Amino acid sequence: MDAPLSAAIDPAPRPAAVELLVRLLKLGSFVNTPMKEGVCDPAGLSSNELKVMMALAGEGALAGHDLVAIMGVPPMNVSRALAALRGHGWIEDATDPDNRRRRPVRLSAAGWQAYERMAGDIASVADALLGGLSAKQQRDFAAIADVIVGRMVEWIAAHAAGEGE
Repeated sequence: MDAPLSAAIDPAPRPAAVELLVRLLKLGSFVNTPMKEGVCDPAGLSSNELKVMMALAGEGALAGHDLVAIMGVPPMNVSRALAALRGHGWIEDATDPDNRRRRPVRLSAAGWQAYERMAGDIASVADALLGGLSAKQQRDFAAIADVIVGRMVEWIAAHAAGEGE
C-alpha cells in the first residue's frame, strides 16, 4: 500500500540553522505591523521613511546607497523616502570630507525634533514586544542580534564584492 498523502507532502526535517533562519524571517516580517501601526501611522510616515530616520539617527550621515544596503530595500524606495523626508524638512545634505563625490544626508534639527516626538511611540512598541523579557533575556537577545547583524553585514559585503557567488 502507498504511503499516506500527508507523508508525501510533509517536508523533511530542516537543520537547526534553517529553522532559526525561518524564525528570523518571521520576526523581520511581523515587527513591521506594530512599527507601522504604533509609530508610522501616528507620525504620518511610511515604514521606509521611519527606517531611514532611524538609520540616520543611529548611524549618522549616510548616502543613499548606504541606506539601500542597511535597509535591504530597492533604491527607488530609499529615494522616495528621502524625497518625502526632505519635503518635511527633516533631512539635509551633509558632506564627506574624505570623498567629495559622496552625497550623504543627515537628520536636520527639525528631523531630530520629529524623531524625538516619536520616541514615546517607539518605546511603547518596544515595551509591548520586548517588555515581557527579563533584563538578562534582553541582554542575551541583543548580543545574539549583534552577532547576526555582523554576519549579515559580512555576507552582504562578500556578495557585493562578488566573493559569495
